[in-house]
Amino acid sequence: MRVVIQRVLSAEVMIAGKVYASIGKGLLILLGIEHDDNSEDISWLSKKIAQIRLFNDGVGIMNLSVSEVSGELLVVSQFTLHASTRKGNRPSYIRAARPEQAIPLYGSFCEQLRIDSGCSLQTGVFGADMQVGLINDGPVTILIDSKNRE
Repeated sequence: MRVVIQRVLSAEVMIAGKVYASIGKGLLILLGIEHDDNSEDISWLSKKIAQIRLFNDGVGIMNLSVSEVSGELLVVSQFTLHASTRKGNRPSYIRAARPEQAIPLYGSFCEQLRIDSGCSLQTGVFGADMQVGLINDGPVTILIDSKNRE
């Protein structure tokens, strides 16, 4: 699993011109699921996101997690995070999981993150044509890959 995490003042998902989900202060999480991802990836990544300290403490140091600031979470599926651009100019998405595998993993990840963080969690709609808006705070943007645990 691969994520792009953005610390936001607010974020929203629009579908067909209407707001489907929105959050205030918290984390926007773009989630890409790979064909060999499993429950171990979900567990590791969820705990990492729930505990990562991206919010400022009283002296302005990023020392607090999303739950410690009573933040919210918005998780949006994004298979394009597994794009391969090695050949030519048209990306290949062969490493991205097919919907029949990815949809249950997406749901399990969201539920595990809700449990691990204790935060309010909103989602987009898997496979939908979504427009995502955000006000990045900082800006703070973090990339995490469950297969490359740096």
